[in-house]
Amino acid sequence: MLRRAFNARVAEILPEPTPLEPARLLSARRGQAVWLKREDLTPVFSFKIRGAYNRIAQLEPAERERGVIAASAGNHAQGVAFAARQLGIAAVIVMPRTSPSIKVEAVRRLGAQIEIAGDDYAAAAAHCEVLARERGLVTIPPFDDLDVIAGQATVGLEILRQAPRELATILVPIGGGGLAAGVATVVKELRPEVQVLGVQVEDSDAMAQSLARGERVRLEHVGLFADGVAVKQVGVHTFALCRRWLDGIVLVTVDEICAAIRDVFEDTRSVLEPAGALAIAGLKRAEREGRLPRGLAVAIASGANMNFARLGYVVERAEVGEQREAIFAVTIPERPGAFLAFCRAIGERNVTEFNYRLASRSEAHIFVGVEVSGRDEARRLAAELAAAGYPCLDLSDDDLAKTHLRHMVGGRTPDVRDEVRVTVEFPERPGALLQFLTQLGARWNISLFHYRNHGAAFGRVLCGLEVPPAERDELRARLDRIGFEYADETENVAGRFFLG
Repeated sequence: MLRRAFNARVAEILPEPTPLEPARLLSARRGQAVWLKREDLTPVFSFKIRGAYNRIAQLEPAERERGVIAASAGNHAQGVAFAARQLGIAAVIVMPRTSPSIKVEAVRRLGAQIEIAGDDYAAAAAHCEVLARERGLVTIPPFDDLDVIAGQATVGLEILRQAPRELATILVPIGGGGLAAGVATVVKELRPEVQVLGVQVEDSDAMAQSLARGERVRLEHVGLFADGVAVKQVGVHTFALCRRWLDGIVLVTVDEICAAIRDVFEDTRSVLEPAGALAIAGLKRAEREGRLPRGLAVAIASGANMNFARLGYVVERAEVGEQREAIFAVTIPERPGAFLAFCRAIGERNVTEFNYRLASRSEAHIFVGVEVSGRDEARRLAAELAAAGYPCLDLSDDDLAKTHLRHMVGGRTPDVRDEVRVTVEFPERPGALLQFLTQLGARWNISLFHYRNHGAAFGRVLCGLEVPPAERDELRARLDRIGFEYADETENVAGRFFLG
């Protein structure tokens, strides 16, 4: 791999290395130097251009005549389209119907022919295989190809040339593993004392699970927020290389990614996409866990193809991810003056959110966000409220509360019966919501419904249905047949507190 990386033809398309620059605010907070490798500054705003160009540039003349094809919802699509245009090769990109319009239009502007197929990457990839066979096109894989990996490995070579000698750690995002495999291989071959850590989202940790088991694992479901790394199974080559060379993997949450996006914005005034900020989130988590040695840490800012509609969600979750906001469900007595007394118990702390509605004549349930300095202060505040006679639940780590309940707190009704609450993920395309409701049918009354568009490929719904206990197996069977990912949230503690 080292020889392949040194011979990669990436310089033809990136004649100057992408910048490696200090993150001064992050460095000050850490007390040690943090530098960012700015792969978000390539012509397609992501590192994917490297592997795509290197793979296509290796094609024989006869293969170039046939043209290339790739399946992707985003960055790989743009990398292939850009590289093919530069080399004068016809390109077909298969994209799922859920692809954000900003990415579809970017690929179209680069001159590639677009085929829309399926609701997710797996469906698009299957259609891609069919078209490749029918039209004789050359498939350009997104990560599991040695030339693609070698192209991504040039990121590691550039870091070694650009960084001061005291370089101690490099943090790399992992989806399918192409970037991590390439960077880890060349760095450990040339500077074995430098630690290379991969970073994954807790709900898309195929590489972490595979390394733990010693074999490739296929996930049944992956999280959707960081779509650039939402891979159910890593590659054969990428797994073997990461297993040999990677020093470890750090897992992070969605909230931590949102906080990292804000961190990079504050340092650079650039907005990374969720997958692009993954390494920065991993750096901060590894620092808290004591996994970073002293010395310079480099985090790869891997992409900035951010859908504008997602920014509101990022802002909403960043404070919790930075542990500077705590979210509580609090019970107060329903009597005159109780609301004022509770506010006095909070004191002069900054209240970031307050949701309240009369729930009964004896007590009220409040959803409140409070600015804190960290988890220790949040725990102290919870203890203070309990001591003052206000039972409370810390919901800072409850995804249902942060995604749905904070937007719909409105009291409980005595009229609902036998309610089952489920969260459902469905593809963000015209007709998907109608399809879900149609296939669900009119057998059970819908008692609750909440949906917000976060600008992602998949939407998330919280749905309440009045289902007698004897019919709940039938409901589960119906949901299984519909085929959308779902989870039963009936026993979720935040849901029971505000909705049950």
